[in-house]
Amino acid sequence: MNAPVVIAEDLGRDYEVGGGMFSRPQTVRAVAGASFTLAPGKTLAIVGESGCGKSTLARMITLIEEPTSGRLTIDGIEATPDRWAELRTHVQIVFQDPYGSLNLRQRVGAILEEPLKINRRDMSAKERQEKAREMMRLVGLREEHYDRYPHMFSGGQRQRIAVARALMLEPKLLVLDEPVSALDLSIQSQILNLLIDLQERLQLAYLFISHDLSVVKHIADDVVVMYLGRPVEAGPKDEVFAAPRHPYTKALLSATPSADPALRKQRIKLQGELPSPLAVPPGCPFAPRCWKTQEKCRAERPWLEGEPHPAACFFPEN
Repeated sequence: MNAPVVIAEDLGRDYEVGGGMFSRPQTVRAVAGASFTLAPGKTLAIVGESGCGKSTLARMITLIEEPTSGRLTIDGIEATPDRWAELRTHVQIVFQDPYGSLNLRQRVGAILEEPLKINRRDMSAKERQEKAREMMRLVGLREEHYDRYPHMFSGGQRQRIAVARALMLEPKLLVLDEPVSALDLSIQSQILNLLIDLQERLQLAYLFISHDLSVVKHIADDVVVMYLGRPVEAGPKDEVFAAPRHPYTKALLSATPSADPALRKQRIKLQGELPSPLAVPPGCPFAPRCWKTQEKCRAERPWLEGEPHPAACFFPEN
């Protein structure tokens, strides 16, 4: 069995906001208690509403921000700040917006060669160029695209360039932060199929950040559902989609459109607003919006546990 590419143990990230001459800053717990293992050739999807901590978790995994608590191991090496420079070649990120993630003043060839100039200084200019052209072919770009500027491409082609750039250093992990949400539906399927093909060829591990559960169902092997910065359910994709245990997961799945007109879902409409991260309610953070809330939910915080897959709920769905 292949060794895990990523091991996250109880990761947390806090921010101090506000404060001034006569007031103390408040602490926002953006992520807390995030634990998971990701093996080569597998995809772990992180899903949830906006503000649930998905992107903060992605920044910690890509070594952009240091965790406030917990332990992160990448390719068998503990990700402490003094090892970040070494580990950044092992993990790369593909951003949501293909229009904003590329330097419009650089030609495609220069964009792809830049990671090699910074991290592979022993490579000659000819070797860098050959590597860039090889990567372009791998992601479905043509030879003549090498000397063009990003504004000459469509959104799907730009995202192919972004994927090629992320692969230039031959990483073992790609963090995909909403990589298809800014694209048309027809182009989304092309990029998703490209990512699946690249994963099979290169045995890449994917951390897939998304709010679109239909996309997650297509690409993920395992799923972690987050709410207000904490995982509330985790498990194999098929189990979570077929039998969600946490009420929040069930509500998310009920809102997912289906292409089958014969399949009718009962939409679950959550009551109330998402609580402020500055004032997370005691007990279960989902209790103010949950239809199964009891006194115990308001007094105690449930742990992520149970069978057949763990859920942070005292009264899980059957």
